[in-house]
Amino acid sequence: MSEFEDPERLDREPTVEDIRELMGASTPHFALQIRNRIHTLIEPLPEDHPARIEGERELPSIQRPADAS
Repeated sequence: MSEFEDPERLDREPTVEDIRELMGASTPHFALQIRNRIHTLIEPLPEDHPARIEGERELPSIQRPADAS
């Protein structure tokens, strides 16, 4: 879906599994798009939400490949 988010994912509260599903596709070529998708999912969540914690934990590992490409 390029830069656009899966609409079904936005119709419900994000889960840790959603974050892991997005991370499964993280290659240097797509790292920036995946980072943006995860950021969009977790931004409205409270800081103690499990999906936000997982997303914030994974974001640095996505940024490194993006910086290298």
